Amino acid sequence: MINHIERRDRQIPYISDASVFEEQMAARRLTQKLNTMDRTDFAGIANVVKELFGKSDGAFVNPPFYCDYGRHIEVGKNFFANYNCTILDVAKVIIGDNCQLAPNVAIYTAGHPVHPDTRNTAYEYGIEVIIGDNVWIGGNTVICPGVHIGSNTVIGAGSVVTRDMPDWCVAAGNPCKVIRAITEEDRKLYYKDREFDEEAWKDVLHIQGKYE
Repeated sequence: MINHIERRDRQIPYISDASVFEEQMAARRLTQKLNTMDRTDFAGIANVVKELFGKSDGAFVNPPFYCDYGRHIEVGKNFFANYNCTILDVAKVIIGDNCQLAPNVAIYTAGHPVHPDTRNTAYEYGIEVIIGDNVWIGGNTVICPGVHIGSNTVIGAGSVVTRDMPDWCVAAGNPCKVIRAITEEDRKLYYKDREFDEEAWKDVLHIQGKYE
């Protein structure tokens, strides 16, 4: 027989017993600290985020922020999450480099059985969520358990992502669906059909280490 922490970590049904709740206490202390900090203490906020996450490099989160464990969250370089982000990291949440989450994004690895008789036994589950590099998640998006989102993809605001999304696409809706591919024609655009002005474009090229 395996205990419920081991069951949780194997992504099979488990019950949130006292040992599970005890593991969550560290995250609750850190998120309480984070969410009550001086909002202008950017360095302090970044340090708490680094302590909270299992892996991070230059991550920043605008409080308030909520999670179950924190250490089950792995983010790459330059991660940014805007206000009121919730990550239910019962299972692993792995996010690549240069990813941005707009306000009110929710990532759920946690779930419960559909049938009420089974659900009322208190058994639940967690299935990992994986997000690639250079992904932008629009505001009020919900990402459901087990979803994989490819690199260089944009998820439109208000989406409910219930299945995997490929690389290099714009996707949106409830349920979220691919709208179109991201192409070279998008490179010089900052909003719909609006192009960067000449001064800003030169700066973009300089930042990217590219010159025309």
